Amino acid sequence: MTSVFHDAALSDAERRERLYRGDLFVYSPTPGTLELCALATEMLEEAFAPHHPTEAQFHLPVDEFAKILAALKPAFIHHPRSKQAIRQILEERGCDPEKTYFDVPRLRTSTAQGYLTTGIAFAFHPHRDTWYSAPFCQLNWWMPVYPVESDNVMALHPHYWDHPVKNDSHVYNYQEWVKHSRFTASQHVGKDTRVQPTPQEEVALDPQVRVLAPPGGMMIFSGAQLHSSVPNTTRRMRVSIDFRTVHLDDVRERRGAPNVDSRCTGTTMGDYLRATDLAHVPDELIAMYL
Repeated sequence: MTSVFHDAALSDAERRERLYRGDLFVYSPTPGTLELCALATEMLEEAFAPHHPTEAQFHLPVDEFAKILAALKPAFIHHPRSKQAIRQILEERGCDPEKTYFDVPRLRTSTAQGYLTTGIAFAFHPHRDTWYSAPFCQLNWWMPVYPVESDNVMALHPHYWDHPVKNDSHVYNYQEWVKHSRFTASQHVGKDTRVQPTPQEEVALDPQVRVLAPPGGMMIFSGAQLHSSVPNTTRRMRVSIDFRTVHLDDVRERRGAPNVDSRCTGTTMGDYLRATDLAHVPDELIAMYL
């Protein structure tokens, strides 16, 4: 049974152990999360001016909207303040910056009423990140940038923590994705033809968990949790930030969540950066996951 912990006073090691068992952690905003949100809002509001970012879709043609996101999202990823804020967030949450590695923070957008659900604003079907070559020790950190509603957040489907879903993750190799598909998202407007793993059976979406955190409120969950984008039926685009982490000891010892149904190849392990100096995971450890 999945438990949800709110502002729990556990060590990072205790938290990771529970996350690998399928539990969820939710935290109130901190200076680090608010700094990352502030950077995102500054960049969003400059990019979409004179319109508010959450309502800009009602004023712009979809091609122009996608073009703005195509420039904005990588600019956010590579902004030096992003990585500085990530280190601060990890330290606020009790992580050891010498052993905690993160991938770059991504700005996610879920437009309202089906305006743009492909490519640069992809609406995720139910999936596990482990179908996408993520290691089983990966933890996902997610927070909203603007206020969210139940009908525009993301959902987790904890029934499937220990129940397999028939899927075609065997078609996915992360290294091939990077080579052929990763940087073409903005070209997929209306229809997304990139090869991505999907369920091959009907998924029971209920029971589900939707976390309505305030801007800067953080949810942490295992990359092995089945989760999806909630169809946005509101009048506002949902904007969120997520990043992922691995702990070096868990990487080395191959600790993590159980594999119930993932059959992909390749690995995202080479994407993670050490919080102290942005060094990559050592090559010999990456090789263990290829």
